[in-house]
Amino acid sequence: MNRRILGRTGIEVSELSIGTGTEGYGHSSQQTRLGRDELSRLLRFAYDSGITFWDAADGYGSHEALGMALKGLRRDTVEITSKTTSRTPAAIREDVHRFCRELGTDYIDILMLHCLTQHNWPTRYADCMDEMTRLKEEGLIRAVGCSCHDFTALKLTSECPWVEVNLARINYGGKHMDASPDEVIPVLRKMHADGKGLYGMKVLGQGSLARDPERAIEFVLNLGCVDAITIGMTSDDQVRRNIAIIERLTGALARAA
Repeated sequence: MNRRILGRTGIEVSELSIGTGTEGYGHSSQQTRLGRDELSRLLRFAYDSGITFWDAADGYGSHEALGMALKGLRRDTVEITSKTTSRTPAAIREDVHRFCRELGTDYIDILMLHCLTQHNWPTRYADCMDEMTRLKEEGLIRAVGCSCHDFTALKLTSECPWVEVNLARINYGGKHMDASPDEVIPVLRKMHADGKGLYGMKVLGQGSLARDPERAIEFVLNLGCVDAITIGMTSDDQVRRNIAIIERLTGALARAA
């Protein structure tokens, strides 16, 4: 599995991340509904297969499974994203300490403000951003960022110097995205050019493009501005399939170069 640096963060991740939030809401998702033990086993299988980048969130209810999977591993061999929907500094600080307890770790690699939709979020949540910066200075977070569920919010993310890593919805079909691919792609390219770390979600359109996963994955990787992708997987076969696709595509790109 190729490894990539997320923007200017210095955080090196596997090109493929295992997501734990397909249809995630209310502390549940397709992955957590497998059960804590099975999801933990799947994460370890992914890790042993080369996927060392794990995408989680409080809203998915996946922290405890990640914590189980981390046991016995060197912490610096796994990169973890988590996300908070809290919108006050005190609540965010409380979240980070709780997340670390649930994950069984001393730090979180990437913490994101989750599901931003507000058209003034950089000013509205400036105090929250300051608190996340303080948590980073204390060593509890390595990088800060956000995920957006609104196109104007996404554009603001591309313009905000505070954002180090962005998780963006992108696929060739425009499924479950903030706007059409033609509108979103220039924003992603601007983020990349400005040195922000960027990884893509909804690559398979939340399953609607899963009939041809190679086409979907190739589209995103060929954009040239996305450092990594996260895909919610629920079986060993899906892990093997997606790794094989990326290996074929990476080999083809290397031969073309």
